[in-house]
Amino acid sequence: MDTILEQLKRFNLTRLAGPVLIILILTMMVLPLPPVILDIFFTFNIAVSVIVLLVGINVRQPLDFSAFPSVLLVTTLLRLSLNVASSRVILLQGHTGPDAAGKVIESFSHFLVGGNVAIGVVVFVILTIINFVVITKGAGRIAEVSARFTLDAMPGKQMAIDADLNAGLIGEEDARKRRATIAEEANFFGAMDGASKFVRGDAMAGIMIILINIVGGLIVGVVQHDLPISQAAESYTLLTIGDGLVAQIPGLIISTAAGIVVSRVGTEKDMSEQFLGQLFTKPSVLYITAAVIGLIGMIPNMPHFAFLLIASVLGGLGWLMEKRQRESERQAQLAKAAPPPPGEQQMAEVSWNDVQHVDQLGLEVGYRLIPLVDRNQDGELLRRIRGIRKKIAQELGFLVPAVHIRDNLEIKPNAYRILMKGVEIGSGEAYIGQFLAINPGRVSGELKGQATTDPAFGLPAVWIDGGKRDEAQTLGYTVVDASTVVATHLSNLLNTHAAELLGREEVQALISHQAKESPKLIEDLVPKVVSVATLQKVLQHLLTDGIHIRDFRTILETLADHVGVTQDVDELTAAVRTALSRVIIQQLFPGEAELPLMTLDPALENVLLQAVQSKAGGGLEPGLAENLLASAAQQSEQMENQGYNPVLLTPPGLRPLLARFLRRALPQLRVISHNEIPDNKSIRIIAVIGGSKG
Repeated sequence: MDTILEQLKRFNLTRLAGPVLIILILTMMVLPLPPVILDIFFTFNIAVSVIVLLVGINVRQPLDFSAFPSVLLVTTLLRLSLNVASSRVILLQGHTGPDAAGKVIESFSHFLVGGNVAIGVVVFVILTIINFVVITKGAGRIAEVSARFTLDAMPGKQMAIDADLNAGLIGEEDARKRRATIAEEANFFGAMDGASKFVRGDAMAGIMIILINIVGGLIVGVVQHDLPISQAAESYTLLTIGDGLVAQIPGLIISTAAGIVVSRVGTEKDMSEQFLGQLFTKPSVLYITAAVIGLIGMIPNMPHFAFLLIASVLGGLGWLMEKRQRESERQAQLAKAAPPPPGEQQMAEVSWNDVQHVDQLGLEVGYRLIPLVDRNQDGELLRRIRGIRKKIAQELGFLVPAVHIRDNLEIKPNAYRILMKGVEIGSGEAYIGQFLAINPGRVSGELKGQATTDPAFGLPAVWIDGGKRDEAQTLGYTVVDASTVVATHLSNLLNTHAAELLGREEVQALISHQAKESPKLIEDLVPKVVSVATLQKVLQHLLTDGIHIRDFRTILETLADHVGVTQDVDELTAAVRTALSRVIIQQLFPGEAELPLMTLDPALENVLLQAVQSKAGGGLEPGLAENLLASAAQQSEQMENQGYNPVLLTPPGLRPLLARFLRRALPQLRVISHNEIPDNKSIRIIAVIGGSKG
């Protein structure tokens, strides 16, 4: 006995609720029920329909009420069973009076339709049409379309889950739950599509049951109980209409709940919050609606009280919403402006957010130059900077970092600073509305104005007013505006520091860009044969020497051929320069077959070669270095005066040393080696460093 009791305690009685309810519903179709029991079941049916409606209104996502298709089937069977049971009682006891089928049916037949048969029929038909044609059909269509779209979207959602799982964004358990949710969505909308047919069939069955009960009641009342036709028609029809309304009203409530559930869009708010939050929170909408309703209410013969009352309510609601929004904005501004409490300041932990990143390139301007970089004022300098970056990318072969522009109140109002990695590399002043007249060295007169120096090239210049622009051009000055001054200075500095701007990230972007054109080349060489670090150093050496890196494919292939022989960056750079000899000569002597060059005096060349080969690391004796620099400057100036580009031709072993030594003092002087002269070019020595002209 104790074992049986223990088993009963462990058994979950809630499991019996479903089977017992279904059995009771089916039993009502067969066994006769007294009117009192019918009243209880009718009341229970109405209560269940209200519960279902409220649950449907408060769900946040359709899957929160995943049992709804089954609930829809059970409630439909319950209504049909009650119809069958009440029909039996009406036909058996209908002749006894209006309460023959219970108080609930009597109340619906008298209170709702006033005991009028015609009104009852019309009300019942209207409710049935609303339920069948509008609500049930619309909910069924929504469920059908949702099921179709959910099934179509399943492969994409599954792939997204697999991608997140492979990327490590979610775990296996989360992936399993998401897949189950997707399957449940498809099953839910598919089940709702089928379950909506129950309600549609219930509406049709209700009409047929009414007709059958009316005809059957007339036959039973007249034939079996000898009632007059009028009395039989009135008694049985009222009871039948009451029975139909008792069943149809809960059916309408259930259909409404079905439409609400399937039309819900998954959010974190229930329907009430969505309605209030989206319909009645915009003061402008409420004001306009109040104005329209108020105007309609002032039309003659209109119900002024109703329209004006609603207009007043809407206007007052709009005013309250506007006041609340203003208060919220004010509180938000105060909260943002107010400093945190002392306790919070002390408790705040230091994080990586406190570490400020250094911009690769920056431009700081004084407050008077802000219009040049203000988008709202159509800043001309912004367009020029974009053009500069595009031009450098086309000329050098890589994209320099973006220039971050900000105003700086600590510098002069008309001043600007150009920064690289947080360090100033150039500065100057510009005046909006004025022009900089630059003296290229061959002007025919002087200009009155604010004397200065061209920040880009160091030439003497004068800031003049716009009215003197034509005069300055006539005298031979080069005249530019303020934005051009800053843009030219920035462009010159970017070209000068191009090697420093070519970081590891830029090299990687260059590799990725080349991979689109030559994917096999990149796959075979980088980083298997040529490391990114070695490639970056060689590219920086080329940019330092003023050579563009647009022919990236040739650079990679040359490095791949030589990196197995040597790892010395100077030797690898020399090999690349030899491969790019045509490019180098084309940059220095465009379109010339005979190259005018400088060379070293043989005695000086031997001394330098010995210095390079010595164990001291190639250092130059101070006196020798001074004489070499003075002679190179003199010969370079003479070549420039003759209209030639100063280029020094040296043996391959000397080129790196002389290039580094002369670059700082004579940036205009280029140094090339014998290996970099193409076979189809001839040379003409027009100057000798350390000796006389040859």
